[in-house]
Amino acid sequence: MQNFDQKHIKNVAFVGAHGVGKTTLTECMLFEAGLINRRGSTGEGNTVSDYHKIEKEKQMSIFTTPLHTEWRNYKINIFDTPGLDDFIGEIIAGVKAADTIVMVVSAQHGVESGTEVIWNYINRYRKPTIFAINQVDHELADYDRALQSIKESYGSNVVQIQYPIMYQGSRAIIDVLTMKMYVFKDEGGKPDKKSIPEEEQEKVNTLLNELVEKAAENEETLMEVFFDKGTLTEDELKQGIKIGMMNNSFYPLFCLSAEKNMGSGRLMGFIDNVAPSAVDKPPFSTANGKEISYDESLPVSAYVFKTQYEPNLGKINFVKIMTGKLKAGITVTDFNTRKEENINNLFIIDGAKRNNVDQLVAGDIGAVIKLRDVETNTTLHAPDFDVQIIPMDYPQAKMKKAIYAANKAVEDKLSEVMRKITSQDPTFEVSFSKELNQWVLACQGDLHLSVFEYLLKEYGMEVRFEDLKVAYRETIQKSANTSYRHKKQSGGAGQFAEVHMKVEPYYEGMPEPEGFSLRGKEEIDLEWGGKLVFYNCIVGGVIDARYVPSVLKGIMESMANGPISGSYVRDVRVMLYDGKMHPVDSNDISFKIAGARAFSDGILDAQPKLMEPVDQLEITVPEALSGDVMSELQTRKGMIMGMDALGKYQKITAKVPQANLTGFSSSLRSLTQGRATFTSRFDGFTPVASNVQEEIMKKHKQELQEA
Repeated sequence: MQNFDQKHIKNVAFVGAHGVGKTTLTECMLFEAGLINRRGSTGEGNTVSDYHKIEKEKQMSIFTTPLHTEWRNYKINIFDTPGLDDFIGEIIAGVKAADTIVMVVSAQHGVESGTEVIWNYINRYRKPTIFAINQVDHELADYDRALQSIKESYGSNVVQIQYPIMYQGSRAIIDVLTMKMYVFKDEGGKPDKKSIPEEEQEKVNTLLNELVEKAAENEETLMEVFFDKGTLTEDELKQGIKIGMMNNSFYPLFCLSAEKNMGSGRLMGFIDNVAPSAVDKPPFSTANGKEISYDESLPVSAYVFKTQYEPNLGKINFVKIMTGKLKAGITVTDFNTRKEENINNLFIIDGAKRNNVDQLVAGDIGAVIKLRDVETNTTLHAPDFDVQIIPMDYPQAKMKKAIYAANKAVEDKLSEVMRKITSQDPTFEVSFSKELNQWVLACQGDLHLSVFEYLLKEYGMEVRFEDLKVAYRETIQKSANTSYRHKKQSGGAGQFAEVHMKVEPYYEGMPEPEGFSLRGKEEIDLEWGGKLVFYNCIVGGVIDARYVPSVLKGIMESMANGPISGSYVRDVRVMLYDGKMHPVDSNDISFKIAGARAFSDGILDAQPKLMEPVDQLEITVPEALSGDVMSELQTRKGMIMGMDALGKYQKITAKVPQANLTGFSSSLRSLTQGRATFTSRFDGFTPVASNVQEEIMKKHKQELQEA
């Protein structure tokens, strides 16, 4: 395989909403470069990048697939990313590793809601970006409307390089940078280059002036040339565009039809000649305070942006070389684990195909296999070159499911298999909830869940998923006095303890209790949220001081099992003010039991109230569909908190009980044909309705009787 110098290596990620043609564009570029002799399609399940069985079944990209083309002495590493925000972790990996982003937008729909989520990460990582309006040949295409939606969403820094026209019955693309018109046959492919028609000259001149002015803004020398000559040469324009892209002040816009292979070659040429390579970029800051550049003369460092498990290869770590040269046979240090790892084999991977290489230079992309403990988001570095690349962060999960193994044999292996899956996609989160006594999977939506299930089956794991139990909380609404005497005699030393206490609701900033002798105070932040404030108000030695911690321990144990639903109790304060003890029979266990029983009885007398967890949702939806979404939220007892206009979209903010969010991701996708996105975060607890509390309490009592 040909070796490329740093300036001739370009890393580009294709991103955009589902169905805009990213995978088809990838196929075009591989075909144009001669790396494949026939373009595949997602419908036929024969594309290079969508090679996983589940991608073929669902006819969509699910994983970010690294591959490469070689074009006019340039190497272009391409990341074909998914389009649905269920797979946002895969998209983030592609954006993080790329040096230029190509945001693909449909000429039919323009900017769609999913692109907003992606754009947030593009901005966060300060990535140069190209816009490509695809499907310009579609019967429902509206290029001007799509262009307007891009400018409305991303501002005046979006500058047209091209626009489509019909020319003598054929489709054509006019290119303002090269000042050429590319005329395509009906089947697409290689175009005929022609002069720009006279009737288009006025529009082209207007766009050229805009292009020249915007390019000149980015470099002082170019500005002087522009003022002196009133224009810039093509090479000067390319220089200004590149600087503007690196400053995120210039977003060039192209148009194409990936399905007909119209315009893809020109886009590749622009990526080659203009888009920044890693080595073009200024020094960047690391997580541990270093300033470094993509310099191949430095000691080696490589960032692990993705991990994958393959049946034949085992674990594959995809890496971007940040400094130096990564060579087979060297030893590196894992920054996260501080363990040494041997680089035995280096690969360039194109979908399911792998090519062995001896080394990769700074700025290049590759893969390493059989590293023992290396996971996504770590930095591998030379032992004497301690550096950490700033890791990726991921959005919160949108839905949760309980996982149950089909049998004991599966249960024994399940934990290790789930660890591998979360290693491959960190937006899956698996934990065991002691409160709910079940394994909990947190993920991004129903499609994301189906991928988790598919991966489990690949490992031979049979499981079932169920709706998660709701993690209710209990509190009280009034104060109550309570007492309990524990007495047990069974030969020899017995057990005796008597406690008197007052329980009452707690809230931040409440005054200290009156009418008690306050001898000690403990303010406990409960691990399940809320507080317990405990006062020792014992006078006269009626309870020995050494037994007071045991009373508190009993109260804490009782708080883990509330009377309404068996859920955790929170936001209570307790004044222990009286009691009795026996000189022989009193001990710690006796006072712990007495404290627990007195507290439980007191809670029942203090008007207990069940609290349910509520999430705050932010839903971005096409304006025309916002009414349907609000109706869906209302059926789920959601409270609409606000609406904001985002161009042709609406952002709806609502609070919805977690108990009513089951299946929301699927319902939203069905209602909006997949054109809405949402984020979800825990907002707090709110009281449930009285009738709901009664039903839950009745069910809990029945469960206790049956246990």
